[in-house]
Amino acid sequence: MAKTFMGVRLRSLRAERGMSQVAFAHALGLSPSYLNQIEQDQRPLTVAVLLKIHRTLGVDIQQFSEDEVARLVAQLRDALADNPAQETIDLPDLQELASKLPKVGRAILALHRRQMEAIQRMEALSLELGDGRDAMTSVRSTSFEAVQDFFFVYRNYFHGLDTAAEALAQEAQASGQTLGNWLTQRLLTRHGVRVVPSDGEQTGQQRRFDPHSGVLYLSPTLKAGQQAFQLATQLALLDMDAAIQALVDEAAFDNPAAQMLARIGLANYVAGALLLPYTKFLQAAESLRYDIDQLAQQFGVGFETVCHRLSTLQRPGAPGVPFFFMRLDRSGNISKRQSATHFHFSKTGGTCPLWNVYEAFSQPGRVLPQLASMPDGRAYLWIARSVSHGARGYGSPRKTFSLALGCDIQYAPRLVYSKGLDLKDPNAATPIGMGCKVCERTACPQRAFPFVGQPLRVNENESWFSPYSVEQAPPPAPMAPPPAPTGVHRIRR
Repeated sequence: MAKTFMGVRLRSLRAERGMSQVAFAHALGLSPSYLNQIEQDQRPLTVAVLLKIHRTLGVDIQQFSEDEVARLVAQLRDALADNPAQETIDLPDLQELASKLPKVGRAILALHRRQMEAIQRMEALSLELGDGRDAMTSVRSTSFEAVQDFFFVYRNYFHGLDTAAEALAQEAQASGQTLGNWLTQRLLTRHGVRVVPSDGEQTGQQRRFDPHSGVLYLSPTLKAGQQAFQLATQLALLDMDAAIQALVDEAAFDNPAAQMLARIGLANYVAGALLLPYTKFLQAAESLRYDIDQLAQQFGVGFETVCHRLSTLQRPGAPGVPFFFMRLDRSGNISKRQSATHFHFSKTGGTCPLWNVYEAFSQPGRVLPQLASMPDGRAYLWIARSVSHGARGYGSPRKTFSLALGCDIQYAPRLVYSKGLDLKDPNAATPIGMGCKVCERTACPQRAFPFVGQPLRVNENESWFSPYSVEQAPPPAPMAPPPAPTGVHRIRR
């Protein structure tokens, strides 16, 4: 742990407890003068003091971690990218704010979120007063982002739901039935729900539940693992309704759409934890060095399902590698963003074109590893692979996405995908960013927009400024000498 000065945060913690400096020092077993020096940033906050704070006050020391500060800095840079005052806010200023005044930083993020919600609602109202066809698009987008932030707060791990799902998995295994048959039987005996194949009109939906008739319709095109996932999702909505609703209520979403999205997301979380029970799955992941294809084959699920589950392995006392997981389409739209750590990609200005997630589209089915470094100096190991869903008939449209799974480079030796990579060479990592508008790499050859945190200096060769695409023409080929005469030519007068 590097020297960390968090005196302001420690004073805030003491004020929340209503304790004087002397009483606080006595509770921690420190001298008042030593505590005073820490609070005045004259001494760093050491690991030993953090452990005393945790043991004495039961405070989660994760809030003092460098990863938490890095994540807050990334979110602040994202929120301030469209600063209307056009004031330059340097990275050191944001780091100071995030490390010493995190509550102020989170308040800024909340204000930015409310501003974006207000703008999107105005856009929705404007559309509704027009033709009304896309009036709810902005509201849905706002709800989607709110639910993603909700999962971020929990670091994509919900202990109560995870342990309950693991208990159900053990019960299913003890029954001797296949998981799909056990889930079907439990839905019928516990909740009176019958499972039937959907007819031709519902083939576009994988799962549809009719609460009035108590019938769960499943698409007949689903494979065994996909059927089990959909059955487990429905069982979670019924068996764990109270636990899921308690988490949704705690989040205090401000619209019903976000509440429904959060319920579905938590039910999907339970389904993944049931198909891939924590202890068994973590042991297999460690023994196979997190080889996703082998894990998918062993547990009978798809590549994307394994990536989802790997991003949730943060049980206290038995954590796995903290991954971040994203799913993008060819246009760069992010439809899934889950993280067990601090990593945060920008919502402004798209994603980085140098990121290997886009190369995966041109090499279907291949897992592409990449060492990448961010502007703050942190390096990561990424793997990317494309996946496709949908009907396979001729002319039938299919959904194709690129999946990205990454972790800090310190965990890379535990992954099979680090084989052959020079993890110690800082120049081996591809320099990427969080999106052009918030990336400080001015010399990047793939920059699409100027960095909004600095005054715009227009260069006549900048591609984002010129309305035309001007390419340098190749040099002309040298002229060949005329051919030598090959015979006698008669000259006419």
